Amino acid sequence: MRIISGDLKGKKLRSIRGTKTRPTSDRLRESIFNIIAFNVQHTRILDLFAGTGAFAIEALSRGANFAVFIDISKSAVSAIKENIKSCNLDDRVKVIKWDINKNLTCVEHSKPAFNLVFMDPPYDNNFLEPTLLNLHLSCCMEKGCLIIVEHSLREPIPKEPAVFEITDQRKYGKTLLSFLNYMI
Repeated sequence: MRIISGDLKGKKLRSIRGTKTRPTSDRLRESIFNIIAFNVQHTRILDLFAGTGAFAIEALSRGANFAVFIDISKSAVSAIKENIKSCNLDDRVKVIKWDINKNLTCVEHSKPAFNLVFMDPPYDNNFLEPTLLNLHLSCCMEKGCLIIVEHSLREPIPKEPAVFEITDQRKYGKTLLSFLNYMI
């Protein structure tokens, strides 16, 4: 796993051993950034189910201002911290070990608010609806925030809460990328 573009292009990232974490492939990450290229510079990123942190680190490499990484796994948080240190990004990030399914009070009313969110929950575990609800209830996003959800084809984006509008969806094998707009 490596950084594809920007200031850190080519930088290798530490992976997490085992099968509990399913990292976003370099190719899929490159596709995402090709789609959102103009929306990355000067953003504040929230990376939910962050795993190795590759998505937000890629965004920081491409000009994002700040990123918050959240994951419940101790090994994921350790990998994120190691990757941040090796990329010399300590002053532009915050790493939080947290159970996203319970709530997101750890980022409640964040100032300035996030304007780009990436979430890659474990597939087919019914995490989408509670995560989107907790994201909305946390009041941590700007109006018009772009939320990118990497999820299984078998698990559609829920209709509730009705504050998210699906603006685009792209299929990559067994993965669906959904691009949502926060309308509040």
